[in-house]
Amino acid sequence: MIFDQIVFGFNIHAWITIFTLIGIFVVMARSSRVPVEVVFLGALTILLVTGVVTEEEGMAGFGSEPVVIHAAYFVIIAGLLHTGVLYWLSKNVLGDPKNYNNALLRLMVPTSIMAALLNSMNVVAMFIDVVKIWSRKLNIAPSKLLLPLSYAATLGGMCTLLGNSSSLVIAGLYMNKTGHSLNVFEPLIPGFILTVVGVLMVILLQRFIPSRESAEQSFETTSDYTVELLVPTDNPAVGETVYDAGLYNVKGGSLVEIVHFDREIIMPVPKDEWILGGDRLIYAGQINEILELKRTHGLAAADHHVWSINDIDTKRRMRTAYVTFGSDLIGQSMANCDFEEKNNVALIAVARQGHRVKGQPREILIEAGDTLLLECPPKGEEQFERDNRRSLTFFDSHFVPQLGSKTITSAIIFLMMFVISIFHFMPLMATTMLTAGLMLIFGCCRMTGVTKYIEWDLLLVLGVTVVFSAAITKTGIADSIASDILLLCGNNPYIVMCVMCILASFVSEFVSDVGASAIFFPIMYQQAEMLGCNPMPFVMSLMLCVTFSFASPVGSSTHMLIYGPGSFRFTDFARLGICVHIVLLIITLFIINIIYPLY
Repeated sequence: MIFDQIVFGFNIHAWITIFTLIGIFVVMARSSRVPVEVVFLGALTILLVTGVVTEEEGMAGFGSEPVVIHAAYFVIIAGLLHTGVLYWLSKNVLGDPKNYNNALLRLMVPTSIMAALLNSMNVVAMFIDVVKIWSRKLNIAPSKLLLPLSYAATLGGMCTLLGNSSSLVIAGLYMNKTGHSLNVFEPLIPGFILTVVGVLMVILLQRFIPSRESAEQSFETTSDYTVELLVPTDNPAVGETVYDAGLYNVKGGSLVEIVHFDREIIMPVPKDEWILGGDRLIYAGQINEILELKRTHGLAAADHHVWSINDIDTKRRMRTAYVTFGSDLIGQSMANCDFEEKNNVALIAVARQGHRVKGQPREILIEAGDTLLLECPPKGEEQFERDNRRSLTFFDSHFVPQLGSKTITSAIIFLMMFVISIFHFMPLMATTMLTAGLMLIFGCCRMTGVTKYIEWDLLLVLGVTVVFSAAITKTGIADSIASDILLLCGNNPYIVMCVMCILASFVSEFVSDVGASAIFFPIMYQQAEMLGCNPMPFVMSLMLCVTFSFASPVGSSTHMLIYGPGSFRFTDFARLGICVHIVLLIITLFIINIIYPLY
């Protein structure tokens, strides 16, 4: 058969797998618009259509240990959130810093500890608002604290299998190979040492942390975001539509809202909305240019400005949102999509890298990391966030849970999970599923609403990575690459481990740590077997090295979260990140071989 023909040592199925992996690298490294889950789902489709993996093998990944544990853990986090455990922690753990150095310690130490228990992404999302408040109080740029926050969460996440998604992937693949499950605290000792070294490096090298003006500060220093003009009753535009009257899209801005004389609010404004005498037309954009409408269209200045960022009434509310990587808004303008109409919101202003973008807001092409100032109705905000969680990230939520008996209950259930894991009474997957079940049984979170807290896109990526790992083994890629590297390295296990860890950590800077784990695990495990070595030092070194995504925002999920709020540039992460990456890589290779003997 054609698929059995060998070309340069690989059959056709192997080459399909290789080119698919290369395609993933290229798309993820060059495009911020394509969602990660879409890239991985497309790759899985190629493997299925070409017969590289069977339907059974393709579906097996979604029922694997990493996927099930993550799904259960999302339910656990929902219980901790609803009962106020996370709120209590964010309010009481960090304290009140007096200066920048004190803020770094108060931020990084608790963050790293909590990231080991709650997953690094959850901790970063929880503390971003706190960091923004601290930056205002200390009069420093939010980026000076947000980058240490992300680093601390990534470092702390190395200490347990639950801290980073890649650790769970590797633990699941190890169990598939050996039939033995790893203890949740298996990486604790090397992870703790790396965390201490990493935190100290950030504090000592703080001058390399970039200072970027906050996008929100650029909004706050602008006196007006909107201008309100009144339509006199004898104006010729009365009785016409806003589009026909030339008042819809105007020079320097756009019409975001109409307040009719009877207090009815029209937002967003359709092109065919009729103009009535006494209407208040609210525009967003370049205020000086918009004010020309008073002369050209016979409008009058309103007797008072309806609203600004610090003057919000009960009928509307301004919120900031950050455009995520992979958002379907990237490359579009609000004028060319139905986002405002579909969500009943209006775009007021756009900030990029700490500065407000000049021009008509609705005509600005949106980029990843942009900060959007949106006018939203006070009702339905939770639904709005849920519907657009893949496009925008909000950090100005004011949800304050009620602390009570269920707070203690959920905390006890959560601690019980770690006690069971420490003594290995049952496998980690069973432990997390039991904990999630208890959260639901004791009413710590509602069964009807718990699914909204599950990151389905992450579960999809995890499932596909497991399938890819199996494909790399099945097609002989792992065996062939492992053999070639052994020939180049002279069968020296220390050199082999160093080379593979350097490659894995480099790839993880441009591809997610989860993807790098799936690619390199079968190769490194195969090398350990060929060398007759204990596979644990290879497995543990890989588990740690793929999380060293310090120099690029693309490979780290926590860097993605802070990219918009910190108004970062892509190269900002390299200044400190390259140094941290190299030092931790050297320490990892040294420590692992002390803790886990090769023979």
